[in-house]
Amino acid sequence: MVRPVAEVLGSGRAQSAGTFRFWLADQRWEWSDEVALIHGYQPGSIRPSTELLLSHKHPEDREQVANTIARTVETGEPFCSRHRIIDTKGRLHHVLVVGDGMVDDDGRVVGTSGYYVDITDALAEDRRQTLDGALPELYSARAAIEQAKGILMLVYGINADQAFRVLSWRSQETGTKLRSLANQIVSEITTLDGPMVELRTRFDHLLLTVHERL
Repeated sequence: MVRPVAEVLGSGRAQSAGTFRFWLADQRWEWSDEVALIHGYQPGSIRPSTELLLSHKHPEDREQVANTIARTVETGEPFCSRHRIIDTKGRLHHVLVVGDGMVDDDGRVVGTSGYYVDITDALAEDRRQTLDGALPELYSARAAIEQAKGILMLVYGINADQAFRVLSWRSQETGTKLRSLANQIVSEITTLDGPMVELRTRFDHLLLTVHERL
């Protein structure tokens, strides 16, 4: 079972970020409670599958996601997908999904694991206040955080609020100070080069592992 993600954007509401695992051998998915809620399901009420996952994708994004899954099954490489999903109540969500290879004790790729982050526009003010209260270092580290936000905006094609949401959630999920996380991202981005497609793949891995180097 994928462990639940700590609350980040306020209590008493469906969570905006969660984890998943995908096992290559039997094409098996595991969703955290938060990912189930993003799709509109009560935790434990559904067994996720590729068919179910694709059924929730916006019709215009479904082929893109299907191709991403097929490529992951074939290569096991890290991936990022920004697309739209429609939950069980018909509500539209913009999500950023980032995955990295999952290996066994012998170093063989056995699947992929990663995160769903709901980046639907317009953060509610009370959630922003909760976030600001949880991360007071924001105000003393604005420059690095703004730079890190700019990097995410460029790499993933998202806006400033969405980039801040991703950074803030990664800070909470990894127990890392937002200031430190931002500084490390800014430092390491200079080591990445190549075409945008390759850069995005390398940055996916950086985003998922940057806290390990602090």
